[in-house]
Amino acid sequence: MDKIVVKNLHFKYKGNSEETLNDINLTFDNRSTAIIGQNGAGKTTFVKLLKGLLKQNSGEIIICGKNTRDTTAAELAKYIGLVFQNPNDQIFKSKVIDEVMFGPINIGQSSEEARRNSLDALKMLGLGEVINKNPYDLSLSERKLITIASIVAMDTDIIIFDEPTIAQDFAGKEKIKKLIKELKNKGKIVLTIIHDMDFVAEAFERTIVFNKGSVILDGDTKDVYSNEEILKKAYLELPHVTQLCKQLGYNETFLSVDDFVEFYKNNNIN
Repeated sequence: MDKIVVKNLHFKYKGNSEETLNDINLTFDNRSTAIIGQNGAGKTTFVKLLKGLLKQNSGEIIICGKNTRDTTAAELAKYIGLVFQNPNDQIFKSKVIDEVMFGPINIGQSSEEARRNSLDALKMLGLGEVINKNPYDLSLSERKLITIASIVAMDTDIIIFDEPTIAQDFAGKEKIKKLIKELKNKGKIVLTIIHDMDFVAEAFERTIVFNKGSVILDGDTKDVYSNEEILKKAYLELPHVTQLCKQLGYNETFLSVDDFVEFYKNNNIN
């Protein structure tokens, strides 16, 4: 059974004349999935509907067998976790370990289980040494990783990242990229809404393009980035390495430098 099924979804904010989301039909498999699109395309509204923070005007959203119309956001928290874009909107405890344990405890984990899961999540993100520090004594990039750890520790079937690479340097992005792979290997559904096209190319297997409240592209990330004309209509740019290789005259779509180097070696280009 698919853990996320969206059928004929429509949503309009009160007072607006136009729909924010128009007839969305999607199912999510075990591929890590990025949802991309310009500001106002409907991405954030969509994930808020998945999380139960908003209720649709019509259509159905099924999360792990639960219809979101009949389920509260608090009940859905056992199945789906959302990392906010701005960590300062999420953090409110004075100790890192207390912050990360808060979510797990509130969905029913015992204190021992919550602490164990929280320590594991912090270690996965290289934060094992800061558990007793105040989050606001740490950098913005570290606070972002703390909020990621707090959702990972909840051990939900579905994890959604809102702009996970904000404030991250190369090392931070590599930690998140590794985490996404580990979560997928554990059978988790990992989604993101994001503007970082390079990170999408490197970390996500499937990409969905939203434009003006509708899905205009959906497929393997390489296939999506091969549709340059449709992406232009959605005001989206290709990843930098993809752009460079096209400027150099290659018709192949490359998602990373490693992809290009491998192609170059295999084809014995001099």
